[in-house]
Amino acid sequence: MKGIQAVVIGASAGGVTALFKVLGGLPGTCRVPVVCLLHLPEDRHSHLAEVLQRRLGRPVLEARDKQSLQDGGIFVAGPGYHLSVECDFTLSLSQEPPQHFSRPSIDYLFMSAADAYGKALLGILLTGANEDGAQGLAYIKNSGGRTIVQDPRDAQVALMPEAALALHRPDHILPLSGIEQLLGTLESSAC
Repeated sequence: MKGIQAVVIGASAGGVTALFKVLGGLPGTCRVPVVCLLHLPEDRHSHLAEVLQRRLGRPVLEARDKQSLQDGGIFVAGPGYHLSVECDFTLSLSQEPPQHFSRPSIDYLFMSAADAYGKALLGILLTGANEDGAQGLAYIKNSGGRTIVQDPRDAQVALMPEAALALHRPDHILPLSGIEQLLGTLESSAC
């Protein structure tokens, strides 16, 4: 995929397994930062970064406030804070009210990343049990970025992909294996 400078991925119910699959497609030399957001309970510590790092065999970091989006880094949202991408390509944590009963919110991340990266952003929405991410993915598309929705027939919980498809026509509707393959084609100049 040519011209992609960052990837954002959102998921909810069934999302851990989905992230394992799609992130497995990233080339080992990929230099594009990837920011993942999975709905998490606010009252517990998350081990998502550690679990993904063990599974993928590459560094995965829980996002910190004012952290730079390093080339090739994989960042995951922690519990209790919205995660956004600033125009200087740093991450920001905040405690605005939940959106779609979620904090962190996928819409919040997707919209901020679209403002920062515009047409150089790839947004991916996976399995989930609410509508969070649908508006954010449409916003990415309207900002010139590219979008992928997991095929609802392939999703563990189809509500989130179906909500996205009701709002806009993504560039791709794919099963997890197709998303994994597509991520494997990120342009070599960016990887």
